[in-house]
Amino acid sequence: MPTTTLHYIYDPLCGWCYGAAPLVKAAREILPVIPHGGGMMTGARRQKVTAQLREYVKLHDAQIALRSGQPFGEGYLDGLLRDTEAVFDSEPPTAAILAAEALAGRGMDVLARLQIAHYVEGRRIADRAVLIDVAASLGLEAESFAAALDGQSGAAVQAHIQQTRAFMAHVDARGFPSFVLESEGVFTPIEVASHLGRAEDFQVWLRAQAHAAIAPAGDEAFGCDADSCSTSKGTRA
Repeated sequence: MPTTTLHYIYDPLCGWCYGAAPLVKAAREILPVIPHGGGMMTGARRQKVTAQLREYVKLHDAQIALRSGQPFGEGYLDGLLRDTEAVFDSEPPTAAILAAEALAGRGMDVLARLQIAHYVEGRRIADRAVLIDVAASLGLEAESFAAALDGQSGAAVQAHIQQTRAFMAHVDARGFPSFVLESEGVFTPIEVASHLGRAEDFQVWLRAQAHAAIAPAGDEAFGCDADSCSTSKGTRA
């Protein structure tokens, strides 16, 4: 499918994006996937871990695990979610993904590894040292990556987030994760909620439907909106 691209609108701290990670992996095996970080928890939306956040997130993640089969590790559930010094901030990990892409075309690899670092290992993925270590674990040279990370931080990553928000408005993407097929200049949002936990079926479906008209996403109970995550209709973080 050389003329078809999948645009993936994500946030590194979006639990539903972690739930959809196997779908992203399956998609990458058959067509190019371009990531767009939307900055769900940036600026005033950054959150320090609190008891209230912890209790909400645990309920939220239980639904993600049930629907997707994705594991949530003890390091996250009993470690990070009890670390009241930790801050959930999407900007640094998004900058790391941009840095890896600019350095070696490996932004998607870093995103996948950061999701494991956060949701399984319980690491602080907003910390620069953690980001450099994660990149190094994937074979990226630490000093080169650190320099690239500095170059993608601040104004650069903020500009990327604004570009993503503009793209979301253009394609009528309501939140994270959103998947949009582009074929010959035509952008078609696709619904993925029904494919959670069924990566192989999603790959088969995507291969068959890549050049077809796809019904737009419409499951309001699935995913995170532009500023927060939902566990059910009408319930937001």
